[in-house]
Amino acid sequence: MLSTSIFSIQNNSDFEQVALKIFHHQYINTKIYQRFCNLLGVTKTSVKHLEDIPFLPIEFFKQEKIVSSTLSPQQIFTSSGTTGSVASKHYVTDLNIYEKSFRKGFKHFYGDITQFTVLALLPSYLERKGSSLVYMAEELIKDSSQPRSGFYLYDTENLVSILRTLVSENKKAILLGVSFALLDLIEQHSISLNENIIVMETGGMKGRRKELIRHELHDALKNGFGVSKIHSEYGMTELLSQAYSKGDSSFSCPPWMKVMVRSPEDPLSFLATGKTGGINVIDLANINSCSFIATQDLGKINPDGSFQVLGRFDNSDIRGCNLMAL
Repeated sequence: MLSTSIFSIQNNSDFEQVALKIFHHQYINTKIYQRFCNLLGVTKTSVKHLEDIPFLPIEFFKQEKIVSSTLSPQQIFTSSGTTGSVASKHYVTDLNIYEKSFRKGFKHFYGDITQFTVLALLPSYLERKGSSLVYMAEELIKDSSQPRSGFYLYDTENLVSILRTLVSENKKAILLGVSFALLDLIEQHSISLNENIIVMETGGMKGRRKELIRHELHDALKNGFGVSKIHSEYGMTELLSQAYSKGDSSFSCPPWMKVMVRSPEDPLSFLATGKTGGINVIDLANINSCSFIATQDLGKINPDGSFQVLGRFDNSDIRGCNLMAL
């Protein structure tokens, strides 16, 4: 079964083999994607290599129902967007694949979830329906099996008390928060954490604060929490996988996800390592929608294969999960 091969990828050769099979599957079954490919003169048989695969502009998730399965959606994830903007919709026909992706992704980068207390500070996400981030956080909270794990909407006094207790007990924890809520927390409370507590920002001010460039945000959070690094998650409604940064502003992908950088002048060509262009994402967990997505983010690939997010293209919608240019 094609979906089972996604999480068995061991190397680049495996990745390309599975990606080509998924392209063929989606060319046949995702009709919007097929029409897009045909307009570019690309057919199922003309794609021989990874670089031949067309990337669907992410805006299509605002306009179309992008599915490669005849099954009814088990969940419809929606983007937060901004006032007056059109939300993206991701019709997920197999939640098991999403759950495998975020669980295996977390384990790949951080290890056993049961070793962590998971503290989620996601007020803007909890105030609406359809957030894939809230779904992931809720499942990781359950998986942790830690009594203090949970969502802390506006209960910051209790959250700070728990953080201080975890520090005194020398226990591991992840504080997962939207940027404006983390800034509010350190402005309202005096907190001194240790390196066992991972502070992870998901980006986005949601119109609550002035947008900050990434290093300004991280400097403020490092000072406020008394930690040397701020971790980050790179994810979005249109993806079922996440990349993570452990504090150096460079994101790494799990084995079933890959980032390529397209030329701003020619969106069908790709740039070499270190060159800045548009971020294209291959997310093989998106097998039942579209795995090949051209985002509106700007970035570059590092020599070690990790990538940096450097901002957004002009005139693109402000996305809730991304920061402005560095």
